[in-house]
Amino acid sequence: MLATEGTGTIAHFSVLYGLAAANYHAGRPRTALEQVKEFLSLAEAQEGSGPLLMGHRLIGFVQIAIGDYRAAFAHAERAVTLYEPEEHRTLAVQFSADIGVQALCLWARALWHRGYPERASQAADEALHYARQSVHRQTLAYALVYVGLMAISARREAEVEALAAETVVVAGEHGFALFSGFGHIFQGWAMARRNPGAPAIERIRQGLAATQATGARNYQPIFLGLLAEALALTGETEQGLTVLAEALAAAETSGARGHVAELHRLRGDLLRRRAKSDRDDIEACFRTALAVAREQGTRGYELRAATSLARLWRDQDKRGEARDLLAPVYGCFTEGFDTPDLIEAKLLLNVLA
Repeated sequence: MLATEGTGTIAHFSVLYGLAAANYHAGRPRTALEQVKEFLSLAEAQEGSGPLLMGHRLIGFVQIAIGDYRAAFAHAERAVTLYEPEEHRTLAVQFSADIGVQALCLWARALWHRGYPERASQAADEALHYARQSVHRQTLAYALVYVGLMAISARREAEVEALAAETVVVAGEHGFALFSGFGHIFQGWAMARRNPGAPAIERIRQGLAATQATGARNYQPIFLGLLAEALALTGETEQGLTVLAEALAAAETSGARGHVAELHRLRGDLLRRRAKSDRDDIEACFRTALAVAREQGTRGYELRAATSLARLWRDQDKRGEARDLLAPVYGCFTEGFDTPDLIEAKLLLNVLA
Protein backbone atom coordinates (compact mmCIF):
# COMPACT_ATOMS: atom_id res chain seq x y z
CA MET A 1 0.00 0.00 0.00
CA LEU A 2 1.18 3.50 -0.79
CA ALA A 3 2.31 5.18 2.43
CA THR A 4 1.56 8.86 2.88
CA GLU A 5 0.57 11.24 5.65
CA GLY A 6 -2.43 12.27 3.56
CA THR A 7 -3.99 8.83 3.32
CA GLY A 8 -7.59 9.12 2.19
CA THR A 9 -7.25 12.69 0.90
CA ILE A 10 -8.05 13.73 -2.65
CA ALA A 11 -4.32 14.23 -3.19
CA HIS A 12 -3.65 10.64 -2.11
CA PHE A 13 -6.36 9.29 -4.40
CA SER A 14 -4.95 11.40 -7.23
CA VAL A 15 -1.52 9.79 -6.76
CA LEU A 16 -3.01 6.29 -6.80
CA TYR A 17 -5.07 7.22 -9.84
CA GLY A 18 -1.97 8.50 -11.60
CA LEU A 19 -0.02 5.31 -10.91
CA ALA A 20 -2.87 3.08 -12.08
CA ALA A 21 -3.54 5.22 -15.16
CA ALA A 22 0.14 5.16 -16.12
CA ASN A 23 0.27 1.38 -15.99
CA TYR A 24 -3.10 1.02 -17.72
CA HIS A 25 -2.14 3.30 -20.62
CA ALA A 26 1.29 1.68 -20.90
CA GLY A 27 -0.39 -1.69 -21.49
CA ARG A 28 0.18 -3.18 -18.02
CA PRO A 29 -3.41 -3.88 -16.90
CA ARG A 30 -2.46 -6.58 -14.38
CA THR A 31 -0.30 -4.12 -12.45
CA ALA A 32 -2.98 -1.45 -12.77
CA LEU A 33 -5.57 -3.84 -11.35
CA GLU A 34 -3.68 -4.21 -8.08
CA GLN A 35 -3.41 -0.44 -7.75
CA VAL A 36 -7.10 0.20 -8.46
CA LYS A 37 -8.03 -2.48 -5.92
CA GLU A 38 -6.06 -0.48 -3.34
CA PHE A 39 -7.82 2.67 -4.51
CA LEU A 40 -11.24 1.06 -4.01
CA SER A 41 -10.28 -0.38 -0.62
CA LEU A 42 -9.32 3.07 0.64
CA ALA A 43 -12.40 4.65 -0.94
CA GLU A 44 -14.71 2.26 0.91
CA ALA A 45 -13.52 3.79 4.20
CA GLN A 46 -14.33 7.35 3.14
CA GLU A 47 -17.50 9.30 3.83
CA GLY A 48 -17.74 10.95 0.41
CA SER A 49 -18.95 8.93 -2.56
CA GLY A 50 -16.61 10.47 -5.15
CA PRO A 51 -13.57 8.25 -4.52
CA LEU A 52 -15.85 5.20 -4.21
CA LEU A 53 -17.45 5.95 -7.58
CA MET A 54 -14.01 6.39 -9.11
CA GLY A 55 -12.75 3.15 -7.58
CA HIS A 56 -15.54 1.13 -9.14
CA ARG A 57 -15.04 2.94 -12.44
CA LEU A 58 -11.31 2.26 -12.45
CA ILE A 59 -11.68 -1.44 -11.70
CA GLY A 60 -14.37 -1.76 -14.36
CA PHE A 61 -12.17 -0.23 -17.05
CA VAL A 62 -9.20 -2.43 -16.17
CA GLN A 63 -11.39 -5.54 -16.13
CA ILE A 64 -12.67 -4.73 -19.61
CA ALA A 65 -9.05 -4.43 -20.77
CA ILE A 66 -8.23 -7.80 -19.21
CA GLY A 67 -11.43 -9.42 -20.47
CA ASP A 68 -13.52 -9.98 -17.35
CA TYR A 69 -16.80 -8.55 -18.61
CA ARG A 70 -19.02 -9.98 -15.88
CA ALA A 71 -17.04 -8.28 -13.12
CA ALA A 72 -16.72 -5.09 -15.17
CA PHE A 73 -20.50 -4.94 -15.55
CA ALA A 74 -21.04 -5.14 -11.78
CA HIS A 75 -18.53 -2.37 -11.04
CA ALA A 76 -19.87 -0.16 -13.84
CA GLU A 77 -23.41 -0.53 -12.53
CA ARG A 78 -22.28 0.45 -9.04
CA ALA A 79 -20.41 3.48 -10.39
CA VAL A 80 -23.37 4.92 -12.32
CA THR A 81 -25.64 4.31 -9.34
CA LEU A 82 -23.36 6.44 -7.18
CA TYR A 83 -23.13 9.33 -9.64
CA GLU A 84 -24.58 12.67 -8.51
CA PRO A 85 -23.76 15.36 -11.13
CA GLU A 86 -23.75 18.37 -8.82
CA GLU A 87 -21.77 16.62 -6.12
CA HIS A 88 -19.11 15.06 -8.33
CA ARG A 89 -18.56 17.60 -11.11
CA THR A 90 -15.81 19.39 -9.19
CA LEU A 91 -13.65 16.25 -9.21
CA ALA A 92 -13.01 16.48 -12.96
CA VAL A 93 -9.73 18.33 -12.47
CA GLN A 94 -8.35 15.76 -10.03
CA PHE A 95 -9.29 12.76 -12.18
CA SER A 96 -8.73 14.09 -15.73
CA ALA A 97 -12.43 14.12 -16.71
CA ASP A 98 -15.85 14.29 -15.08
CA ILE A 99 -16.06 11.03 -13.13
CA GLY A 100 -19.75 10.60 -13.89
CA VAL A 101 -19.09 10.87 -17.62
CA GLN A 102 -16.31 8.33 -17.23
CA ALA A 103 -18.68 6.00 -15.36
CA LEU A 104 -21.36 6.33 -18.04
CA CYS A 105 -18.83 5.59 -20.80
CA LEU A 106 -17.77 2.46 -18.92
CA TRP A 107 -21.42 1.49 -18.40
CA ALA A 108 -22.12 1.85 -22.12
CA ARG A 109 -19.26 -0.48 -23.05
CA ALA A 110 -20.16 -3.00 -20.34
CA LEU A 111 -23.80 -3.02 -21.45
CA TRP A 112 -22.86 -3.68 -25.06
CA HIS A 113 -20.59 -6.58 -24.17
CA ARG A 114 -23.19 -8.11 -21.84
CA GLY A 115 -25.82 -8.10 -24.58
CA TYR A 116 -27.80 -4.88 -24.10
CA PRO A 117 -27.07 -2.76 -27.20
CA GLU A 118 -30.04 -0.39 -26.80
CA ARG A 119 -29.26 0.39 -23.17
CA ALA A 120 -25.63 0.84 -24.18
CA SER A 121 -26.62 3.49 -26.71
CA GLN A 122 -28.76 5.26 -24.12
CA ALA A 123 -25.86 5.34 -21.64
CA ALA A 124 -23.54 6.65 -24.36
CA ASP A 125 -26.01 9.40 -25.26
CA GLU A 126 -26.26 10.37 -21.59
CA ALA A 127 -22.47 10.52 -21.27
CA LEU A 128 -22.24 12.84 -24.28
CA HIS A 129 -25.07 14.98 -22.91
CA TYR A 130 -23.23 15.60 -19.63
CA ALA A 131 -19.90 16.05 -21.44
CA ARG A 132 -21.32 18.73 -23.73
CA GLN A 133 -22.64 20.62 -20.73
CA SER A 134 -19.20 20.64 -19.11
CA VAL A 135 -16.76 23.52 -19.54
CA HIS A 136 -13.97 20.96 -19.05
CA ARG A 137 -12.86 20.23 -22.63
CA GLN A 138 -10.97 17.06 -21.73
CA THR A 139 -14.26 15.64 -20.46
CA LEU A 140 -15.80 16.17 -23.90
CA ALA A 141 -12.81 14.65 -25.69
CA TYR A 142 -12.92 11.69 -23.33
CA ALA A 143 -16.62 11.08 -23.98
CA LEU A 144 -16.22 11.38 -27.75
CA VAL A 145 -13.45 8.76 -27.73
CA TYR A 146 -15.10 6.18 -25.49
CA VAL A 147 -18.53 6.54 -27.06
CA GLY A 148 -16.71 6.11 -30.36
CA LEU A 149 -15.19 2.85 -29.15
CA MET A 150 -18.65 1.55 -28.29
CA ALA A 151 -20.01 2.66 -31.67
CA ILE A 152 -17.20 0.74 -33.39
CA SER A 153 -18.19 -2.37 -31.43
CA ALA A 154 -21.76 -1.84 -32.62
CA ARG A 155 -20.59 -1.28 -36.24
CA ARG A 156 -22.26 2.10 -36.59
CA GLU A 157 -19.95 3.63 -39.19
CA ALA A 158 -21.78 6.93 -39.70
CA GLU A 159 -21.84 7.60 -35.95
CA VAL A 160 -18.17 6.70 -35.63
CA GLU A 161 -17.29 9.04 -38.49
CA ALA A 162 -19.13 11.98 -36.88
CA LEU A 163 -17.64 11.33 -33.44
CA ALA A 164 -14.15 10.94 -34.90
CA ALA A 165 -14.35 14.23 -36.81
CA GLU A 166 -15.38 16.08 -33.66
CA THR A 167 -12.69 14.32 -31.64
CA VAL A 168 -9.97 15.45 -34.05
CA VAL A 169 -11.19 19.06 -33.86
CA VAL A 170 -11.52 19.19 -30.06
CA ALA A 171 -8.23 17.35 -29.49
CA GLY A 172 -6.42 19.57 -31.98
CA GLU A 173 -7.72 22.77 -30.42
CA HIS A 174 -6.62 21.78 -26.92
CA GLY A 175 -3.49 19.73 -27.59
CA PHE A 176 -4.87 16.33 -26.56
CA ALA A 177 -2.37 14.25 -28.55
CA LEU A 178 -3.64 10.85 -27.41
CA PHE A 179 -7.27 11.63 -28.19
CA SER A 180 -6.25 13.07 -31.56
CA GLY A 181 -4.63 9.73 -32.40
CA PHE A 182 -7.81 7.91 -31.41
CA GLY A 183 -9.82 10.19 -33.67
CA HIS A 184 -7.64 9.47 -36.70
CA ILE A 185 -7.85 5.71 -36.11
CA PHE A 186 -11.63 5.92 -35.88
CA GLN A 187 -11.78 8.02 -39.05
CA GLY A 188 -9.68 5.46 -40.93
CA TRP A 189 -11.86 2.57 -39.80
CA ALA A 190 -15.05 4.36 -40.86
CA MET A 191 -13.46 5.26 -44.20
CA ALA A 192 -12.47 1.63 -44.79
CA ARG A 193 -15.98 0.42 -44.08
CA ARG A 194 -17.47 2.97 -46.49
CA ASN A 195 -14.80 3.16 -49.19
CA PRO A 196 -11.85 0.75 -48.70
CA GLY A 197 -8.48 1.89 -49.96
CA ALA A 198 -5.04 3.24 -49.20
CA PRO A 199 -6.25 6.56 -47.67
CA ALA A 200 -8.16 4.67 -44.97
CA ILE A 201 -5.14 2.51 -44.17
CA GLU A 202 -2.89 5.56 -44.00
CA ARG A 203 -5.29 7.36 -41.66
CA ILE A 204 -5.30 4.42 -39.24
CA ARG A 205 -1.51 4.14 -39.35
CA GLN A 206 -1.24 7.86 -38.71
CA GLY A 207 -3.43 7.49 -35.63
CA LEU A 208 -1.47 4.47 -34.40
CA ALA A 209 1.80 6.39 -34.66
CA ALA A 210 0.30 9.34 -32.78
CA THR A 211 -1.00 7.19 -29.91
CA GLN A 212 2.24 5.24 -29.63
CA ALA A 213 4.21 8.50 -29.48
CA THR A 214 2.39 9.27 -26.22
CA GLY A 215 3.50 5.94 -24.73
CA ALA A 216 -0.02 4.49 -24.82
CA ARG A 217 -0.15 0.74 -25.47
CA ASN A 218 -3.37 -0.33 -23.75
CA TYR A 219 -5.51 -0.26 -26.89
CA GLN A 220 -2.88 -1.65 -29.24
CA PRO A 221 -4.64 -5.03 -29.73
CA ILE A 222 -7.96 -3.32 -30.54
CA PHE A 223 -6.45 -0.77 -32.90
CA LEU A 224 -4.31 -3.33 -34.71
CA GLY A 225 -7.50 -5.35 -35.15
CA LEU A 226 -9.15 -2.33 -36.79
CA LEU A 227 -6.14 -1.97 -39.08
CA ALA A 228 -6.29 -5.66 -40.01
CA GLU A 229 -9.99 -5.33 -40.81
CA ALA A 230 -9.31 -2.29 -43.01
CA LEU A 231 -6.49 -4.13 -44.81
CA ALA A 232 -8.80 -7.07 -45.50
CA LEU A 233 -11.49 -4.78 -46.91
CA THR A 234 -8.83 -3.27 -49.17
CA GLY A 235 -7.79 -6.72 -50.39
CA GLU A 236 -4.51 -6.85 -48.47
CA THR A 237 -5.33 -10.14 -46.75
CA GLU A 238 -1.78 -11.31 -46.07
CA GLN A 239 -0.82 -7.97 -44.51
CA GLY A 240 -3.98 -8.16 -42.44
CA LEU A 241 -3.03 -11.60 -41.12
CA THR A 242 0.43 -10.32 -40.21
CA VAL A 243 -1.09 -7.41 -38.28
CA LEU A 244 -3.50 -9.79 -36.49
CA ALA A 245 -0.57 -11.96 -35.40
CA GLU A 246 1.04 -8.83 -33.94
CA ALA A 247 -2.21 -7.89 -32.19
CA LEU A 248 -2.64 -11.33 -30.63
CA ALA A 249 0.98 -11.38 -29.48
CA ALA A 250 0.59 -7.93 -27.91
CA ALA A 251 -2.56 -9.04 -26.09
CA GLU A 252 -0.93 -12.13 -24.65
CA THR A 253 2.25 -10.31 -23.63
CA SER A 254 0.48 -7.40 -21.95
CA GLY A 255 -2.54 -9.23 -20.54
CA ALA A 256 -4.88 -6.83 -22.37
CA ARG A 257 -7.01 -9.73 -23.62
CA GLY A 258 -10.40 -8.04 -23.75
CA HIS A 259 -10.42 -8.01 -27.56
CA VAL A 260 -8.90 -11.46 -28.15
CA ALA A 261 -12.18 -13.13 -29.12
CA GLU A 262 -12.74 -10.63 -31.93
CA LEU A 263 -9.12 -10.93 -33.08
CA HIS A 264 -9.49 -14.71 -33.50
CA ARG A 265 -12.78 -14.21 -35.34
CA LEU A 266 -11.17 -11.69 -37.65
CA ARG A 267 -8.32 -14.11 -38.34
CA GLY A 268 -10.85 -16.76 -39.39
CA ASP A 269 -12.58 -14.21 -41.62
CA LEU A 270 -9.30 -13.25 -43.28
CA LEU A 271 -8.33 -16.89 -43.81
CA ARG A 272 -11.67 -17.40 -45.59
CA ARG A 273 -10.71 -14.64 -48.02
CA ARG A 274 -7.66 -16.58 -49.16
CA ALA A 275 -7.93 -18.56 -52.38
CA LYS A 276 -6.53 -21.59 -50.58
CA SER A 277 -7.06 -21.98 -46.84
CA ASP A 278 -7.48 -25.02 -44.66
CA ARG A 279 -11.09 -25.15 -43.50
CA ASP A 280 -9.98 -26.74 -40.25
CA ASP A 281 -7.80 -23.70 -39.53
CA ILE A 282 -10.71 -21.36 -40.26
CA GLU A 283 -13.06 -23.34 -38.05
CA ALA A 284 -10.46 -23.43 -35.26
CA CYS A 285 -10.29 -19.61 -35.31
CA PHE A 286 -14.07 -19.26 -34.99
CA ARG A 287 -14.25 -21.94 -32.28
CA THR A 288 -11.50 -20.19 -30.32
CA ALA A 289 -13.27 -16.85 -30.69
CA LEU A 290 -16.50 -18.40 -29.42
CA ALA A 291 -14.80 -20.11 -26.47
CA VAL A 292 -12.94 -16.95 -25.41
CA ALA A 293 -16.08 -14.81 -25.69
CA ARG A 294 -18.02 -17.24 -23.50
CA GLU A 295 -15.21 -17.47 -20.97
CA GLN A 296 -14.91 -13.68 -20.74
CA GLY A 297 -18.65 -13.02 -20.68
CA THR A 298 -18.96 -10.85 -23.78
CA ARG A 299 -22.25 -11.67 -25.48
CA GLY A 300 -21.53 -9.09 -28.17
CA TYR A 301 -18.43 -10.96 -29.35
CA GLU A 302 -20.09 -14.33 -28.71
CA LEU A 303 -22.91 -13.51 -31.15
CA ARG A 304 -20.42 -12.36 -33.77
CA ALA A 305 -18.28 -15.50 -33.40
CA ALA A 306 -21.33 -17.79 -33.45
CA THR A 307 -22.59 -16.10 -36.62
CA SER A 308 -19.23 -16.55 -38.34
CA LEU A 309 -19.00 -20.23 -37.36
CA ALA A 310 -22.63 -20.90 -38.31
CA ARG A 311 -22.05 -19.33 -41.73
CA LEU A 312 -19.01 -21.56 -42.25
CA TRP A 313 -21.03 -24.65 -41.33
CA ARG A 314 -23.85 -23.57 -43.63
CA ASP A 315 -21.37 -23.46 -46.51
CA GLN A 316 -20.25 -26.98 -45.51
CA ASP A 317 -23.88 -28.16 -45.67
CA LYS A 318 -24.06 -28.58 -41.87
CA ARG A 319 -27.20 -26.52 -41.60
CA GLY A 320 -28.63 -28.28 -38.56
CA GLU A 321 -25.46 -27.85 -36.54
CA ALA A 322 -25.26 -24.22 -37.64
CA ARG A 323 -28.84 -23.50 -36.55
CA ASP A 324 -28.39 -25.31 -33.22
CA LEU A 325 -25.29 -23.22 -32.53
CA LEU A 326 -26.63 -19.80 -33.47
CA ALA A 327 -30.26 -19.95 -32.32
CA PRO A 328 -29.63 -20.09 -28.55
CA VAL A 329 -27.01 -17.32 -28.72
CA TYR A 330 -29.41 -15.10 -30.63
CA GLY A 331 -32.16 -16.06 -28.19
CA CYS A 332 -30.20 -14.60 -25.27
CA PHE A 333 -30.82 -11.09 -26.61
CA THR A 334 -33.90 -9.16 -25.53
CA GLU A 335 -33.22 -5.86 -27.33
CA GLY A 336 -31.28 -4.29 -30.16
CA PHE A 337 -32.87 -6.34 -32.94
CA ASP A 338 -32.34 -3.50 -35.41
CA THR A 339 -28.56 -3.48 -34.83
CA PRO A 340 -26.21 -4.84 -37.55
CA ASP A 341 -25.01 -7.94 -35.68
CA LEU A 342 -28.49 -9.07 -34.67
CA ILE A 343 -29.91 -8.36 -38.14
CA GLU A 344 -27.09 -10.42 -39.67
CA ALA A 345 -27.67 -13.30 -37.25
CA LYS A 346 -31.43 -13.27 -37.85
CA LEU A 347 -31.03 -13.33 -41.63
CA LEU A 348 -28.73 -16.31 -41.32
CA LEU A 349 -31.17 -18.11 -39.02
CA ASN A 350 -33.93 -17.53 -41.58
CA VAL A 351 -31.78 -19.19 -44.25
CA LEU A 352 -31.04 -22.10 -41.90
CA ALA A 353 -34.69 -22.62 -40.88
